[in-house]
Amino acid sequence: MWFIFSFLIVGFFAGLIARALVSGPGPKGLIRTTILGILGSFVGGFIGYLLLGKDVTEGAFQSAGLLGSIIGAVVVLLITRRVPRRSAS
Repeated sequence: MWFIFSFLIVGFFAGLIARALVSGPGPKGLIRTTILGILGSFVGGFIGYLLLGKDVTEGAFQSAGLLGSIIGAVVVLLITRRVPRRSAS
């Protein structure tokens, strides 16, 4: 239970910092910011796995620390801004 709680807190702060670093429109609200940070954590873990080759036994799909989560969340934000959105018409 403590792991999930700390994962959500780190995800929220990583998403919050990433939103502050990348200007422009982004996910607003507590839930979207937390989801951004959690996705960033896995993207940061994947980037760390590719670049550093650390934790090879855990595989490519792993969580990262706070710094890796922030870097991953910035990458997720930049990617989502590049993807065109469909209109609901």
